[in-house]
Amino acid sequence: MTGGPGHVLVLGEALIDLVPVDGDGNVRAAQFGGAPANVAVGLARLGTPVAFAGGLGGDGFARTIEERMRTAGVDLALCARSALPTALAVADPGTDGTGYHFHLGDTATFRLPDLSAQAGRFGAVYVGGLAAVVEPGAEAVRATAEAAAAHSLLVVDPNVREDRTLDPERSLALLRELCGLAHVVKASDEDLARLWPGADPEDTCADLAADGRLVVMTRGARGSTAYTSTAPPVSVEATPVEVVNTIGAGDAFLAGMLNLLGAGGAFAGANGVQEVEAMLAHASDVAASVCARAGTEPRVPTRG
Repeated sequence: MTGGPGHVLVLGEALIDLVPVDGDGNVRAAQFGGAPANVAVGLARLGTPVAFAGGLGGDGFARTIEERMRTAGVDLALCARSALPTALAVADPGTDGTGYHFHLGDTATFRLPDLSAQAGRFGAVYVGGLAAVVEPGAEAVRATAEAAAAHSLLVVDPNVREDRTLDPERSLALLRELCGLAHVVKASDEDLARLWPGADPEDTCADLAADGRLVVMTRGARGSTAYTSTAPPVSVEATPVEVVNTIGAGDAFLAGMLNLLGAGGAFAGANGVQEVEAMLAHASDVAASVCARAGTEPRVPTRG
């Protein structure tokens, strides 16, 4: 079973995105999705050993998810299984990004295992996404995150989602708590504005970093900025690319971050300016590899 200082545990949802085909909103294709699942596949494709712990159901969609993750090289031994169906996310792409409408109730997707007793076996533990706010998964995520904060490198991407089925106040409170536990926080400027309304996202990042965290804010085509407690903010431009798809780009960025942070065989937060710049540039290249084509799997980037 996966585990070790250079290994990542990803806890969260793997679901199915229903995405318009060729821009036709009347025809939708079923596509592998879920932010944590995308991160796990991205890490595996980049060569980082990764175990995914999610809830897998008994329908055809679950079999599709399992095949996709196993093919990528993700360890699924820690997944919980049931006969329930897989959660669905109906994608609604627009000029300001992609919105979603969710079908989450009575699904296997959020029957997550509590891995608090095993979190310390991994060099890094990632949590975030819908599973962090949808019960019964949220309880398992919180318990595992608390253990990871004490014994591992806890990485949080709040990945804020809004839907009629979600309690916004409770959801945002849970995500803020996870950010407070984390050693590494990656969040978009939109996520930060929703989590801490009325505050400048840059000020929020600086406040989070002041306690010793590595905080990375992404701004889509406007690049990314990293904040630490030991140096001024470091910004890197987005890798230029002709955009075909934006779904999964943020997840690919995070996979690129973790891939470089664990490249030495163990995980630690980056602090030096050159180290942070290299991490952001690598993550930007990985995200660009997703934006340049259909699908959410990144390719190993090459520079020069």
